Amino acid sequence: MRRLYVFDTTLRDGEQSLGITLNVKEKLEIGQQLVKLGVDVIEAGFPASSPGDLESVRTIAKELKGVIICGLTRAVVQDIDLCAEALRKAEYPRIHTGIGVSPVHMEKKLKLTPDQVVEQAVAAVKYAKKYVSDVEFYAEDAFRSDPIFLARVIENVISAGATVVNIPDTVGYANPWEYGELIQSVIQNVINIDKAIVSVHCHNDLGMATANSLAGIKAGAGQVEGTINGIGERAGNTSLEEVIMSIYTRRDGYGVESKVNTREISATSRLVSRITGVTVPDHKAIVGANAFNHASGIHQDGVLKDRETYEIIQPETIGVSQNFISLTARSGRHALQHCLEELGYKVEGAQLDDVYQRFLQLADLKKEVFDQDLYVLMGDSGSTANSIVLKSMSIATNGIEMATATVTLEIEGNVMTDAACGNGPVNALFNTIDRITGNNSILEDYYLKSVTRSSEALGEATVKLRHGDGRLVVGKGFSTDIIEASAKAYINALEKRPTN
Repeated sequence: MRRLYVFDTTLRDGEQSLGITLNVKEKLEIGQQLVKLGVDVIEAGFPASSPGDLESVRTIAKELKGVIICGLTRAVVQDIDLCAEALRKAEYPRIHTGIGVSPVHMEKKLKLTPDQVVEQAVAAVKYAKKYVSDVEFYAEDAFRSDPIFLARVIENVISAGATVVNIPDTVGYANPWEYGELIQSVIQNVINIDKAIVSVHCHNDLGMATANSLAGIKAGAGQVEGTINGIGERAGNTSLEEVIMSIYTRRDGYGVESKVNTREISATSRLVSRITGVTVPDHKAIVGANAFNHASGIHQDGVLKDRETYEIIQPETIGVSQNFISLTARSGRHALQHCLEELGYKVEGAQLDDVYQRFLQLADLKKEVFDQDLYVLMGDSGSTANSIVLKSMSIATNGIEMATATVTLEIEGNVMTDAACGNGPVNALFNTIDRITGNNSILEDYYLKSVTRSSEALGEATVKLRHGDGRLVVGKGFSTDIIEASAKAYINALEKRPTN
């Protein structure tokens, strides 16, 4: 079978569309999980876009091993210089440069003739090759380009040294049969195509990103680009988990295989959702909460007799546990460790002791601790070191009257208490925290959801704050008390304020 290379752009194309800014630690945490997932390439960012992105790419390039670290550039010398600097310590660096090739991009955006576009594309690839041996070229808006001109551009950039050529459906305009034909046309008409890997990069504006990517792979593409959970520009990118499992489930139909560890899919999806604040819909293919639920009586009867009657993917294949151990406050370390291992977490020694103490605190509040609780527990234990600690809080409210919140925080060792009123408990709570911390950031979004079932369920609060420099950050908080969860989420977002 042909080898399919998996190119993840969650940290670049995914993040740039969210309206939020992930800090270096958050990006590195996602990057480390992508390595566990087994992707071949991580596009870590666009170094020329901001000093923060430059630093993120530099850190990821230094810290992550065993994977190609890629940075995006325009076909501009200064962009390529900054990208090369950011990738300097990468074990396997790749520069991803390119230019628009459709008539509308050349005429309206670039204001260049086709000959000038070819010249600039070739120059960018040659310049990038001075820094790294692995250069990927993207032909932006390739699907809406003239196929003959596209072939000319691709042939020239390969001659200039491009090792990968990316044929994107930038605006999600394609359908599967047309996109497959385009990839086939490139492979058949570019005389030196054997010297490069053809890559597919699709957007989901018409809901066909996954189908188009699979059509491109079927037509001969050797690399697929996408994001975890399909996050991305406008309606999103190709969902990598959907492509990976389509190929895994129907491998004979595509003639390719990847080195992805499918058992890390669920954990990767949850991590990206938690850090970005983008909730995965329950009905989302592969990773949605309902993906392996059977509600119909006919279906339930069939699954109980033989899972293959209605399940084409076993939940364990993507790392969804089929755990039948009931965890309570009386459960020991060994039972907790077993259940965590079933979910893909390796914990032992001091880390196990720490997690076990957190587990006991949670179990004291609930009759039974479920898998989703453990996911939250592990995510919470991996959160940033707290510079702001919630020591205590109390809320006083009287029906329709204004609520009053009294809060005590420990900020870098200093304990401070204050009170404030608000239109309801949460508003009063946030106003009090603002008074103590001096926060003047704008609250742009706030929502709650239940993490697990039962009236004792953990509540998950999500807060989005717009800081003074324009950055939008996400804070998460968890507790069986939704007011406490809200306070934790607000504090978590405040801790991501710029320090300069």
